[in-house]
Amino acid sequence: MMYEILSPCGSMEAFLAAISAGADAVYLAGKMFGARSFANNFTDEELVYVINYAHLYGVKVYVTCNILIFEHEVEKFLNFIEFLHKNNVDAVIMQDIGMIDLVHKTFPNLEIHGSTQMHIHNLEGAFMAKELGLKRIVLARETPLTLVKEIKEKTGLEVEVFVHGALCVSYSGMCLFAASIGPRSGNRGTCSGCCRLPYQVLNSKKEVLNTEKYPLSMKDLMTLQELDKLIAAGVDSFKIEGRMKSPSYVYTTTKLYKETRDNYLKTKKIVINKKDIYNLKNIFARPYTKGYLLNANNNDVIFPKSPNHQGVKVGEVVKTSKNLVKIKCSDTISIHDGLRIVNDDFEYGLVLNEFRKNNKQVYKAFKNDYITFRVNKLIPINSRVIRTYASEIEDNISNEIKNKKRRVPISLKIIIQKEKPIKLIITDFKNTITIHGDIPELAQKREIKKEEIREKLEKIKDTIYEYKNLEILLADNLFVPLKSINFLKKEAIEKLNQKRLALFQKEFKKEVYQIELKDFTPLKSYAILSNRLNFADKKYTYFYSEKEKTKILKLPKVMPSYANIDSNQEYLVGELGSLYCLKNVVSDYSFNVVNSYSVALLHSLGVKRVTLSLELTDSMIETLITNYLKRYQKRPNLELIIKNRWELMVLKFSLDNYYKSQVKYLVDRFKNYYHVVTKNNLTYIYDYKETIRGSDEKYFKMGINSLREENYEEI
Repeated sequence: MMYEILSPCGSMEAFLAAISAGADAVYLAGKMFGARSFANNFTDEELVYVINYAHLYGVKVYVTCNILIFEHEVEKFLNFIEFLHKNNVDAVIMQDIGMIDLVHKTFPNLEIHGSTQMHIHNLEGAFMAKELGLKRIVLARETPLTLVKEIKEKTGLEVEVFVHGALCVSYSGMCLFAASIGPRSGNRGTCSGCCRLPYQVLNSKKEVLNTEKYPLSMKDLMTLQELDKLIAAGVDSFKIEGRMKSPSYVYTTTKLYKETRDNYLKTKKIVINKKDIYNLKNIFARPYTKGYLLNANNNDVIFPKSPNHQGVKVGEVVKTSKNLVKIKCSDTISIHDGLRIVNDDFEYGLVLNEFRKNNKQVYKAFKNDYITFRVNKLIPINSRVIRTYASEIEDNISNEIKNKKRRVPISLKIIIQKEKPIKLIITDFKNTITIHGDIPELAQKREIKKEEIREKLEKIKDTIYEYKNLEILLADNLFVPLKSINFLKKEAIEKLNQKRLALFQKEFKKEVYQIELKDFTPLKSYAILSNRLNFADKKYTYFYSEKEKTKILKLPKVMPSYANIDSNQEYLVGELGSLYCLKNVVSDYSFNVVNSYSVALLHSLGVKRVTLSLELTDSMIETLITNYLKRYQKRPNLELIIKNRWELMVLKFSLDNYYKSQVKYLVDRFKNYYHVVTKNNLTYIYDYKETIRGSDEKYFKMGINSLREENYEEI
């Protein structure tokens, strides 16, 4: 469906909420391999149920398999993909380029969507994704709508963009912040939200530039007002972020975007349900931005005051004592609401289990009412009272999800005539089922009445259907047992279900994975990333700036276009688009190569040397090389970075512009100094520590051909 509303489902409750709200498609994960490991997610049995249940409603199911897959996980991963394919999943969403190649070649009939983690942000990257066999790409959140339109028109790929929800401050797939701190990694689905933590922003003199604590915390994306522009650009799928969010959030956002889209397609006007916006702000919301998709300026994407749900202001403190607070309400307040009382650096939270109005216990208060309730802390007067959990709204939405079940309209016609088999015709206006029953008897004692037949046929509340039309043609003086009518109805509905499910069935096809590779000569080489020319002892030297044509020029990870790039030069490249238009390249660590299939794919595409991911341990590297040699009977040409400061993030957001000063450091709560570099209005954040791997000879014995050092001070 064009302009598909795609809803997030981190739990069964959220899935049912999305269906109830009218989602056209849902995305969710199994218990492994999804980029939201801390959501509830779904067992294999639940996935089968979810796929079939959604398909009955005509809703597509996309399963996220969008983490990097380590070598020891490949067999289990491929088995999971086969399981999904056999159970008619509509598509899998993937990041790992080696697994994309393996899955596409093994299961050619399975649709693959490129995750936003693939960092596709230019036309060349989109063309490369198409060559890899992807049918749809989820573009980087930083991609402007003008480029989205161009990619759609020139590649013919389906294009999916995020339209609502939380934003990553770093380009997705390019963030190593969590991985550098400990065992958690954004590329492995266990992001620890480093961008939502407090930092001091310092200049070169180590003077503090920020007064607010959270300089990397993004606002939430909201594009409702701009859906007409997205539709005009040809966006195929409007993706709502939120697999960690509640069912009420999923329901409300889905309903909002579906109703706004449908109304625009009918009337060419954007009309937004203000009640749902109000509900959403109570359920979960940060301040909103239109994001880079719609060219939000640099100051409009960050909310440095707080990374949390901001809620709705419902009152102000007018009187306070040690154990009691009195507030004037500016909005309705209900029993069991969650409140946060804030004032400058003061914050106090509570659940409102009891409160009084005019010294009487009440369960609801209204605008301009004065209420009192107990606290265990002295509250500053004039503090703002924020509601962060609205019990009445949550209850109302839960009831709406439960009671306003989504229905599929059908028409049913039953014909009962003398000396002819009973005929029942049912249609959902796309599929038609005809069922024949027994020949009706002549009435002996009494004839069957239309009202009796109607009563039996109308009992379909335990199905997904509702009648748009129910027609009964009944001849006089006939008798039919009511159980026969009931049997025909059940049989017809079951066959209609089967026909609706059959629309989503794909031919399962499994083929043998094959790839053409060359054999590389074993080497013991060294490389360095520098801007200086006096490294004659190093075989490979990479430069940030084009100083010497004979050396390898490092291209940025963010490349809006390759229009002015000399294709004859040798390059160190860091993103997918380079593989489409450049032929003389070494791939950098940002390709996130963690398995032998990714190495093989890059070599097959002409990459001369493949730099492995920084996230690999020594044992993982050894296993990768062993499996490559065994599977392909060829030697790879691998590079490993043995000394560097990890580049943790690359941001389209410019800290220099925001603070109107040259930012040099971010300092965390443990007093670690993260280095900040701004180039071409992009912000690069480097680790506070230098990472140094083990002995050179160990890696050469494993089968690494080139070891690289990077001098941060020169970078």
